Amino acid sequence: VAADEGILHASGSGVPPVTKDYCIIYNSNWVSLPKTLDNATFRTLENLTSTVLCSSAEVPSGLMKDKAVVVMRGNCTFLEKARIAQNLGAKMLLIASKSRLSAISDNKTDFEDVTLPIALIRYNDIVDMQLVLGNEVNVTLYSPPLPEFDYSMVVIFLIAVFTVALGGYWSGVAELENLKAVASPGERETRWKKEENVTFTPLTVILFVVICCVMLVLLYFFYKWLVYVIISVFCLASAMSLYNCLAALIGEIPFGQCRITCSNKTIEVRLIFLAIFCIAAAVVWAVFRNEDRWAWILQDILGVAFCLNFIKTLKMPNFKSCVILLGLLLLYDVFFVFITPFITKNGASIMVEVAAGPFGNSEKLPVVIRVPRLEHSASTLCDLPFSLLGFGDIIVPGLLVAYCRRFDVQTRSSSIYYISCTIAYAVGMVLTFIVLALMKMGQPALLYLVPCTLITSSLIAWRRKEMKKFWKGSSYQVGWRP
Repeated sequence: VAADEGILHASGSGVPPVTKDYCIIYNSNWVSLPKTLDNATFRTLENLTSTVLCSSAEVPSGLMKDKAVVVMRGNCTFLEKARIAQNLGAKMLLIASKSRLSAISDNKTDFEDVTLPIALIRYNDIVDMQLVLGNEVNVTLYSPPLPEFDYSMVVIFLIAVFTVALGGYWSGVAELENLKAVASPGERETRWKKEENVTFTPLTVILFVVICCVMLVLLYFFYKWLVYVIISVFCLASAMSLYNCLAALIGEIPFGQCRITCSNKTIEVRLIFLAIFCIAAAVVWAVFRNEDRWAWILQDILGVAFCLNFIKTLKMPNFKSCVILLGLLLLYDVFFVFITPFITKNGASIMVEVAAGPFGNSEKLPVVIRVPRLEHSASTLCDLPFSLLGFGDIIVPGLLVAYCRRFDVQTRSSSIYYISCTIAYAVGMVLTFIVLALMKMGQPALLYLVPCTLITSSLIAWRRKEMKKFWKGSSYQVGWRP
């Protein structure tokens, strides 16, 4: 049975009339909706959500004549409701649902005489319609074709490539400072005290991937509790990350360096204000995180800071660890997107369910960069008002880009590895978007990003006859000189 997304266009009775669009689910095997509003017929909406319309006796005679009618879901099939509505003179039937919208799956062959359009709509949208447009509302249904490409993807692309490139560059700057400290005994101790990097070994890489798998499964089964844990962790981690990013910038400004002393420790006043600002930004996002009009901007800023700080702080010691990490996370991504639909009861991907919020949960995980879709479509209203890119699709390849940048610093190779890997990441993103546009379904971006970045890095190392050094990493750095 086919289920299609469409748009209910509602118009109030004011002058000029206020209009608003709502998501509907309909079955294209039963009815063909117009592609544009130009060919759509408006009907006066009769709100009968106090009834389920399983009997004609539930509605006064003549109330539905030539109108669009909305009734509640339940007690009988969609097409039984439609037959009753059609016999009472209705021209359109909307069925309000308090649960998540799902496919309309009655057997059409049993009701060949039903000709009026039938659509499923959220009950909350009916309530919103009355609040926004008033009690006198005219509605029509249409189903515009899906856009081939949404320009919000361009914004996602620029954010992702910028974050990966900047994170890799920042990691290289930190590596250069480390190597200078090693070569200068007077600076070594001071630099080690400032060093906050965490190095991944092959064993910790495997442990990290196992933790990711366990966490995703726990989120699938206990989402409504764990989502608030993730939100809390994100607020704390993003505030710290934003502070680290901005503090690095402020440290380059030779003004406003007045200090105060407390408990035999001195601290710059501007860093105190910076800490307050970063905490306030995270708190404001937490309070207004469901405000779709602007909260996404703050989430993206915090998310970019989180990714930058993660890429800079977490060091891959060699290409071997990079291959293990990216390879395992590629398998993780593919398994939880493409394989789990064959395991779950409802046939849905665990990854997609967790990203969307299982069982219609209104709280969403703040682990994505999101940009509002710029092309108007039914999909935008129904379930995808934003284009999304997970933090993992930035951080995981970003760790490889950062390793390439550090290797360039260690070998003085004119940034060839860093630039090539960054370009490969950009190509992988473009490839992801092309497949997304062709297949019209969400894609695990690592399926395209991991091969592009790993193969490119390997080819550069092979071409320069440095694969052994590149594979083993930093064990030969002792002889470095400024």
